[in-house]
Amino acid sequence: MHVQDSHWSSALANGATMSAPAGGGRPDGARTTPLRVDAQRNLEHVLRAAREVFGELGYGAPMEDVARRARVGVGTVYRRFPSKDVLVRRIAEEETSRLTEQARAALGQEDEPWSALSRFLRTSVASGAGRLLPPQVLRVGVAEEQPRLPQQRTQASGELRLVADDAGASELLSVVGQLVDRARGAGALRADVSVSDVLLVIATPAPSLPDAAQQAAASSRLLDILLEGLRSRPV
Repeated sequence: MHVQDSHWSSALANGATMSAPAGGGRPDGARTTPLRVDAQRNLEHVLRAAREVFGELGYGAPMEDVARRARVGVGTVYRRFPSKDVLVRRIAEEETSRLTEQARAALGQEDEPWSALSRFLRTSVASGAGRLLPPQVLRVGVAEEQPRLPQQRTQASGELRLVADDAGASELLSVVGQLVDRARGAGALRADVSVSDVLLVIATPAPSLPDAAQQAAASSRLLDILLEGLRSRPV
């Protein structure tokens, strides 16, 4: 996942947020009437393609790649999403919400703290949602005056830091923070592991392989290794 993207940054600089605009409740326009069947189908194809393309290439991937994957003309994409920033916001909002629900499910269904954290990591990696985190959530080398979240490390410049500047991202970081705090409190998680470290794990894809079974095996193996790196060890 590309944690910074010029398109997204330009939108934020102009005052854009990840909140959906009024009218229709969606960032892709104020449509309130139902879409025609073919238009709805095209929208679903575009959203599915965007998740795949951005998940593989990061949010820097061009709209033409999304259109090609969706098998529609690029004009069709722009009719539903007038700019790339709008499409990125739509995908990032949906995947942030998905990650939050996965974290809540792990908290509610696993009594053992390490099992809860591990379940969240495995579920989020399997869904691919972690690779579609909003680009501004993980930043490197944020200035010292940048507000930090409680679960962050603060000792070195150039480290990953978390920035939550919208309600959806703040909620996600809060719930993941609970998972981290519980696992650390139980002695199962290394004391120096932060929420940003956990999000980095779910945002790290395995190398792309041509065979789906090999890809799944590589992803599972990589996650096993990363999980072992997060666990505390007896002194």
